[in-house]
Amino acid sequence: MAITTLITPLCSAEDANIAAKITPAAVDARIAEIRMGDIIIKTKPGADVNVQQVRHGFLFGAAIPDSLAEKSTDTMSAEDRKMFLKVLSENFNYAVHENALKWYDCEAEPNVVDYYRADRIWEICKDYNIPMRGHCIFWEKDKYIMSWLKPLNNDQLRAAVHRRAIDVTKHFKGRISEFDLNNEMVHGDFFRRRLGYGIVNEMAYMAMAGNPDITLFVNDYGILVEGGYNAATYITQIENLLAMGVPIGGIGCQGHFVATKAAGKAPTTPEHVQKTLDQLAKFNLPIKITECLFIGDNEQDKADALLMFFPICFAHPNVEAIIIWGFWEQGHWMPQTAMWKKDWTPTPQVEAYRDLVFNKWWTKTAGKANSNGTFKTRAFYGDYIITSNGVEKKVSLTKKDKSLQVSFD
Repeated sequence: MAITTLITPLCSAEDANIAAKITPAAVDARIAEIRMGDIIIKTKPGADVNVQQVRHGFLFGAAIPDSLAEKSTDTMSAEDRKMFLKVLSENFNYAVHENALKWYDCEAEPNVVDYYRADRIWEICKDYNIPMRGHCIFWEKDKYIMSWLKPLNNDQLRAAVHRRAIDVTKHFKGRISEFDLNNEMVHGDFFRRRLGYGIVNEMAYMAMAGNPDITLFVNDYGILVEGGYNAATYITQIENLLAMGVPIGGIGCQGHFVATKAAGKAPTTPEHVQKTLDQLAKFNLPIKITECLFIGDNEQDKADALLMFFPICFAHPNVEAIIIWGFWEQGHWMPQTAMWKKDWTPTPQVEAYRDLVFNKWWTKTAGKANSNGTFKTRAFYGDYIITSNGVEKKVSLTKKDKSLQVSFD
């Protein structure tokens, strides 16, 4: 589906500017500007050159269910685990625990901390060279607070909060360097209601006591999608947290329920996605699309929603990752949104996703060096295998460097 088919009439100067930004040509131009650099190859005049991208510099991620861990109560079968890891490694370069790192999963009983599932999932991802982010240290919604935690008096609760913050970041020090601090503060307030708004600062500094090098994210929903009903509230909340001195280092925007025309769901428009990302950019912090799901009345609707949403996010300079919130139907939080069916049949979402990530946004080229022995190409940031003169070199083109020179002399 062309993005232009989703554009609604606009009238203000700001809206006209947004409309201009979301045309396919404008989106493609921004992608070329911010996601690509130059590879300059020096070799023999007229020599053959082959440039093959093998990994993306941008983070395309997936949430990993507890069932991947072998000793989980609902563990996958050996056959499904093999397929899960095949799909994961072939399609994603980033990951997050769906539930295994949450407090209720790590400490179901007071003072009985068990990181087995979180550790095992991290180990498996490490084996596939897939880094993980931490989700989450705390979760503000009452319904996700453990039954043993609620009856504690305020002093006991504060002590438990401090212990959790230090313990989880210390446990994963050197392995996970980024955490959602206190999930969904727009929608829940258990800790702040009990201990005051300053508890968020305490959470942050206790987390940093466990690992001073971590980056802490806010994370919430209803910002970019579902009609964007929480966008203004979220922006104000971030302003207030920063004014209080909370060391927020990144912004998470959940992408649940990205829908362009699904019955019963507020449509997600490209105008709102672009406008809100631009508003969030004023904080000059990295933005990650942390929990992405696509819903529709049929499979093609879901693919069309992905084709609308991904390019706008990928084309925004502050966005550093897009994370699918589960890709396999089995055990999925919302199975009707999954990219792969229970029997591992790919849905149209998979074709749409792979066409963008591994075709449109992927560099694969070949040619001959000129008379000066130079071959130059624009290329997406990432890892490459470059071959010339019978020699193969593995190199990385980074956004920080913007260009890379490779010599075969």
